[in-house]
Amino acid sequence: MFGRLLTFAGGIAVAALVIPDLASSYLSRPETAATSKTGANSSVPATTAKYASAKGVVLEADRSGHFFGTFRINGRIERGLVDTGASTIAINVSTARRLGLSAGALTFNARVRTANGDVDAAPAKLTRVEIGGISLHDVDALVLPDKALSGMLVGMSFLSRLSSYRVEDGALHLVR
Repeated sequence: MFGRLLTFAGGIAVAALVIPDLASSYLSRPETAATSKTGANSSVPATTAKYASAKGVVLEADRSGHFFGTFRINGRIERGLVDTGASTIAINVSTARRLGLSAGALTFNARVRTANGDVDAAPAKLTRVEIGGISLHDVDALVLPDKALSGMLVGMSFLSRLSSYRVEDGALHLVR
């Protein structure tokens, strides 16, 4: 358990050093009508992917070479930056509330290092994480304070459960 926590903290530290302002600027952009709906009954597709099938999704890189996707988490739409340097899915408290996690039930007993210093984080379990035809249950996540993270990073707790993921010709291929 302690080893996993240290691994996660290292991943968050690397991610925080490499992409702190980039993720904040992209994740805090004004939302489009497609990504602003957040209901389980929403007819918005669960990805803005170039290609999606029952077993795979292809996300094109943005101008900066980063991969963003529109995920359906616990039945709600959320935009996230796919980050292979992050050990787990990282969300802030506001996002956790939108996803149906009670802030009062979170225990901030994990310490992670970010570009802005050490931050307390709360381990959480996301019931369902989907993008395109890919759907995973019971995915580990960490909840950070709003000031430490402005959106969602999709890390290895999601990616490692896929059969493969690769970057090819400027696109990220996710395969279930």
